[in-house]
Amino acid sequence: MAEKDKYADEIMSDEELDGVSGGTPFETADDSRFLNVLLRGRPEQPERVGAWRAGYRSKQKEVKMAFASVGIDFEASSDDNIYRIDGLRVSQQKAWEHAEQVVGKHLERSDWDW
Repeated sequence: MAEKDKYADEIMSDEELDGVSGGTPFETADDSRFLNVLLRGRPEQPERVGAWRAGYRSKQKEVKMAFASVGIDFEASSDDNIYRIDGLRVSQQKAWEHAEQVVGKHLERSDWDW
């Protein structure tokens, strides 16, 4: 088996590459994990994804919808993810704190980062 054939199933197709957009995938992956646990059982609960899949537009849309359900506007950008509450830009941490307040549940990192 040729070396390149060994990894054929790990190579993204052109169609899959078209679905990748900007943003900070590590932040988005953490957002998906955090929101997955925080919103457990709710219709807006996003799938937990790693950094690679977090770059897909469809996964960013899930995270955007999950944040919207707790009053946060989310946008993946090429430099940093953008979080806004009532039109004001906030840090990821402030967005998470706001989401926790809305839901009425506090999470430690160990609760969702596994």
